[in-house]
Parts: sequence; structure tokens; C-alpha cells
Amino acid sequence: MKNNIIVDSCTDFIKETEDLDRVPFRILIDNEEIVDENLDINKLIEKMKSTKQQIKTACAPPEDFINKLKEEASNFIVTISSQLSGSYNSAMVAVETFKERFPESFVHVFDSKTACAGETLVAMKVKQLLEENSNISEVIEQTNKYITKLRTLFVLDSLDNLAKNGRITNFKAILANIMHIVPIMGEDGEGRIVLKEQVRGKKKAIARLIDMIAEYNVDFENTILGITHVNCLEKAEKLRDEIKSRYPFKDVKIFKSSGLSTVYADDGGIVIAF
Repeated sequence: MKNNIIVDSCTDFIKETEDLDRVPFRILIDNEEIVDENLDINKLIEKMKSTKQQIKTACAPPEDFINKLKEEASNFIVTISSQLSGSYNSAMVAVETFKERFPESFVHVFDSKTACAGETLVAMKVKQLLEENSNISEVIEQTNKYITKLRTLFVLDSLDNLAKNGRITNFKAILANIMHIVPIMGEDGEGRIVLKEQVRGKKKAIARLIDMIAEYNVDFENTILGITHVNCLEKAEKLRDEIKSRYPFKDVKIFKSSGLSTVYADDGGIVIAF
């Protein structure tokens, strides 16, 4: 039986994810609905910067997931954290409907409990296990184990989108910009995004991000670290080189941001997962 991996569009871009079936989010800017599929990220950033309105996102409806499912295949779906979006629930509704039509079919949905670089690594893990001819139970067990150990951190260059989305007040965003305060965010182990630290200055924030890796119990030789960048490849490459000089990771990979990741992390944003 063939294998079929489906991801939502918070999965970022690298060669290893090019052949995965993607179910796109919708991005709403100034009453324009933008489908997160084959987007020009620079144009998206321009739209984000030009609007003064709230930028909204909407997960794909169950029908979009159903259209990617295949009756004669082992289907695996990877979604953004269920604590951040309705994508996981939409996928589960899709599975229920699909199973009613094709009761003998197989579908499993993974709640990645992360986003951006983290979700991308989860999708890559599923693909790796299937390429190694692991059976279905092994794929589920090993991927779930991987998810529980995965950690995600990110540094925001701009607080504009957080202010526009009502996550922080405009006053706090302006004050942070004046004071050069850079937040380091991360997941809490359950898939929610929390503030980890606030650092004054972008260079110090990146340096602190690198230092924070040492505070986790990491099996470096068997761990891949992923870096998602939003329109800042040079910064990501420099970060990769600094991380590799400090820690013996199995590999450090750079991902190009999807549309949804671009909305989350904003222009110049960096997300790491390991």
C-alpha cells in the first residue's frame, strides 16, 4: 500500500517537504482572502506592512483535507498545534467523514503541538520513518515520541503583527520598539505559545537564543535542528553557522517560511526547533 503524507500550510519549505500534499490556510488582509499556496512572500509582507487592520487567518475546511486523502493508501496528516488553530480539528472531522465513505481506509492525524520549523520537522520525521519502511504502528509511536521531545523557540524582529492581531497593545509595541526590546517566544510543551524572555537588542536576542539551546536536554548527535526564516536568509545562515560551531547537532537545516509562518513570525522573524 502506498503512503500519503498531508500537511497544512504552516509547514515550511525545504527540498524534503516539496512532494508533500499541502492543505492551505487562508490569510485575510483588508477583506482580501489570500490562499496560502504558492505565495510570493515578499508581496505578502508588503500587504502585512501596509494594512492598519487586524490580520486574520483561517484554517482549511474539512473538505480540503478530504480531497487530499486517498482510499488505497496509508494516510498521515500533520497539523499545526491544536492549541493555536482549528486545523487539527478540521482534519479530524475530515477523517471521520472519509472513514464513513471508506471504512477500510487508514488515516492518522498528528497534532504537532508546534508550528513553523517544529511542524516541518515533524512532517520530515514521518517521511523519514516511512522511507525506512517502518510499519504503521512504529510510525505513530516514533512520531508521537518525537513530538513530545521537540522544542520550538522564536525571535521576532517586529511586534507589528502581534499588535494588529490584538495579542499586545499598540502602546506596548511602540514602547518595545523604542526600548529595543526583543521577545523570545516558545511553546510550553503543550502546544501553546508563551513568552520565554525579553532581551534588549536584536543581536543580544539571537545570542541568547543560541545560549538557551544548552538549557535543554538534547541528544545532539541524533537530533536535527531546523531554522525557519522570514525573508532573512543571510541571518538564518549566520545563525546556522553559529549553532553548528557551538553544538554537535546531527544536522542544521534552513527552511523558507510559508505564508502562515510569515504571518506568525513577521518580516525578519526566526524560528528554531530541535
